[in-house]
Amino acid sequence: MKIKELFEKRNELIEPIITPSIFVLACIGFYYLKSTILGTFLLVIFILFTISEYRNKQTEEDNIEQVREAINRDISDNIFNLIFPLAIIKETGEIFWANKEFEKFTPEENPTSLNVVSVARGLNLSRLLTCDKDLHQKIKIGDLFYKIYASKIQDYNLGETLYIVYFNDISNNKNIANTKESIMLIEVDNLSEVLETTMESDRPMLVADVEKTINAYAQRLKAMITKYDSNKYVLSVQDRYIDEEINNKFSILDEISKIDRGNKVEVTLSIGVGRGGTCPLENNAFASTAKELSLGRGGDQVAIKNNEKIKFFGGNTREIEKRTRVRARVISRNLKELIYESSNVFIIGHKNPDMDCFGSSIGLSAVVKQLGKPCNIILGKETAAIDYFLDKLRSDSRYDNLFISIEEAYEQINEKTLLIIVDVHNTGYILDKSIIEKAQRKIIIDHHRRSPDIVEACILNYIEVYASSTSEMVTELIQYMVQKPNLSTIEAEGLLAGIFMDTKGFSFKTGVRTFDAASFLRSLGADTIEVKKMFMDNLDDFLIIAETIKTAEVKENLAIAIAPKGLKKSFMAAKAADELLNIAGIDICFVLMQIKDDIVISGRSAGEANVQVILEELGGGGHMNMAGAQLSNTSISEAKKLLKKSIEKHLKVGE
Repeated sequence: MKIKELFEKRNELIEPIITPSIFVLACIGFYYLKSTILGTFLLVIFILFTISEYRNKQTEEDNIEQVREAINRDISDNIFNLIFPLAIIKETGEIFWANKEFEKFTPEENPTSLNVVSVARGLNLSRLLTCDKDLHQKIKIGDLFYKIYASKIQDYNLGETLYIVYFNDISNNKNIANTKESIMLIEVDNLSEVLETTMESDRPMLVADVEKTINAYAQRLKAMITKYDSNKYVLSVQDRYIDEEINNKFSILDEISKIDRGNKVEVTLSIGVGRGGTCPLENNAFASTAKELSLGRGGDQVAIKNNEKIKFFGGNTREIEKRTRVRARVISRNLKELIYESSNVFIIGHKNPDMDCFGSSIGLSAVVKQLGKPCNIILGKETAAIDYFLDKLRSDSRYDNLFISIEEAYEQINEKTLLIIVDVHNTGYILDKSIIEKAQRKIIIDHHRRSPDIVEACILNYIEVYASSTSEMVTELIQYMVQKPNLSTIEAEGLLAGIFMDTKGFSFKTGVRTFDAASFLRSLGADTIEVKKMFMDNLDDFLIIAETIKTAEVKENLAIAIAPKGLKKSFMAAKAADELLNIAGIDICFVLMQIKDDIVISGRSAGEANVQVILEELGGGGHMNMAGAQLSNTSISEAKKLLKKSIEKHLKVGE
């Protein structure tokens, strides 16, 4: 067979040249025999024959091309009208072409202006481009579930690789929406503290009650449950039960807090839920991240992570100091080593810095210099809240080269620069994002409840939600970093002022270690009278505060006030909120202030109400008793409506 095929291929190659060769040889023979007329006649016939053959071949190719175009057009029309969505994408995910069914996903936009990931949210593009059907992804678009996979094609006109993406509707396959599994991680976040306040004879019964409540909860959800530590559980639960728990706002938080075996502290849970992933492994990773957020925000709450979205429920229990000095010693040792390994140190805080932010920066700069490293504090143009203390520092020649502008810092930062971020960890509130992005070595020291928008790629995170202030945390670190901290009186006063401000004169969120830190600073010569002067209001500010309080709308124990127009000092809203809270009968208050195109909101709580959860809904953050938010491109009336809507969602007035 192989010999026969070789002969056939040889004939196919030889046959096209036999006839022309015969004509050419005949012409040459006639001319050689001096038969010019016959030779010329034969040559004319050969030329006419060649032209005819070429035209026939060209016509045949044109016909074939027309048939091919018609077939391609018919195929394209059929694909365009297929009953299931289909799109052609580039390697970047950009949509190159889509059929009519796919266009229904984006009725108001042209699909070719979008990325396929923005249409099928949660789609793993790199996994899709492997073109392995066994690695198909199940994604919900609208009310339907689709099995999504791709195949590779080559577009020679564009010179780049294209992919056909298929969307196979599987919504009716065994009710997939109800059988999809989520992962729930539960941790009893204060078990040791609860047991310490319980009589020894009642402790076994308390532990049994906790385990019984959690197991009953799992049974109610028809979930698989496994206890993997003394206070930690993992549950695999159908996704529909998670939706039911969202509607019930996770009643397990209230059920567990009602356990009473003589314990003086309520039992609380931190729960992380992972859902919407492509596999159980991914959901477990989501749940781990969510639980870390719950713990970092003070516990007693549920965090649900669904790909990029995070939702929180609960978080209404007052934080109880449960830090140990062990962690402070470990952090101080690591921080000291990182400073030694750095060429220089920059310290940066949040926008519109307050005394806690600035005081902790001053304290850190002092110990960095004592360790022999150059240090600068990055300051922006908005310094109204710290002007009194800043003017005192600038009048002292020891601090002539301490402060640096954002532009100078950006130029001087290098790969060995250590950037210490104080009193903030949310990327939206940091003084300057470009510096954060450029710095390769970053550290966070903060006491605010952990936000999902935390600065990433930090080599050290020291976030203690139970601390009264960042200044308290820095004061502790300083004592462990050097044997004899060489802080000047003014530096000690800066740290004490930070603690004084965030505790509202040692009346809020004040623990034993808060007073220990204050005592240490007092021993260094910090003058409480000088600290008090930093927070005194002049007559004009006092009148503005009074005018703001006069506008307050009071409903039961809630007050909402609006500051006068034309103000430029955003911290006036916080001062007005503090004064409102001193009025009898007001347990929770909010003050709104317009500064240019932004609306600043300050919230305060004297009781169990959580203002942080309320203002987090508006993009803000803070603590349970003290929080803030800033809205852009909106009016006072619109901001007030949004605030009231969040209050209705998270708070029952009068409870």
